[in-house]
Amino acid sequence: MATVIPYNRELEFEYGASQRLSPLVRRVIAPNPSAFTFRGTGTYIIGNGSVAIVDPGPDLADHVDAVLAAVQDEIVSHILVTHTHLDHSPATVAVKAATGAPSYAFGPHGRGGDGEQVEEGADFDFMPDHRVADGETIAGDGWTVEGVHTPGHTSNHMCFALKEENALFPGDHVMGWSTTIVSPPDGDMSAYMTSLVKLAGRSEGIYYPTHGAPITDPLPYVSALLAHRHEREDQIVACLAEGIGLIPDMVARMYIDVDKSLHRAAGRSVLSHLIHMVETGRAACDGRPGPDTTYQQAG
Repeated sequence: MATVIPYNRELEFEYGASQRLSPLVRRVIAPNPSAFTFRGTGTYIIGNGSVAIVDPGPDLADHVDAVLAAVQDEIVSHILVTHTHLDHSPATVAVKAATGAPSYAFGPHGRGGDGEQVEEGADFDFMPDHRVADGETIAGDGWTVEGVHTPGHTSNHMCFALKEENALFPGDHVMGWSTTIVSPPDGDMSAYMTSLVKLAGRSEGIYYPTHGAPITDPLPYVSALLAHRHEREDQIVACLAEGIGLIPDMVARMYIDVDKSLHRAAGRSVLSHLIHMVETGRAACDGRPGPDTTYQQAG
């Protein structure tokens, strides 16, 4: 029986409004809904009085104005960026200009491109003021955050753990409304699955993903996501056993219940799975794995 992922697609909010989620966490959602951003990018504010902003969001003036209004009587001391897709990092420029706060992230965007663009695209202009190492602590006034490097969705993806509330900001690595797209070359399925295992070994009791509602029972949810990825690879093995060797044909078989408008994005994740499977000897192909390659059973 296939793993059932307990998605939550309910979300109560008002665009432009600052919503209190916990004593230390607020959220403002950007008006950029799409098939990849759900209702929009959630920009989080950590702390009270002297605060950090997590994922300033897309370069939309209305959203930047709403975020700045939410902190108008406070000091913004840090800007934390989970990764460099265009729905997450570009507003850093405007927020930094208005507040003077430096930015913190694992680093700039990774490999030279994202291949076929299937979501919001990459912010190649972003360069953090401070590079955050895995396990590094960032301290503010009344709050403490640990950087947790979780490559996979992008090579520079970083989650931020809020120590005072045992909470995690997982960016797009874990989302409560959908699975995560892993699109080569910067997206890496092997790294993504390893990063899921890493989160499964942590103790945070609530996740605040950039898209969608908080995840209130995260560890079983992460385990379900990991099981789902293993099941996808089992499905690929079954396709190869039947002589189905082209990615579009695999997607048509594996994602039969998914809207066809999302099949192109699904194909990128299948490609990432196949790269991982070729590297580990569970699938084969002539030459380098690619979107138009014909794949065979290993051995």
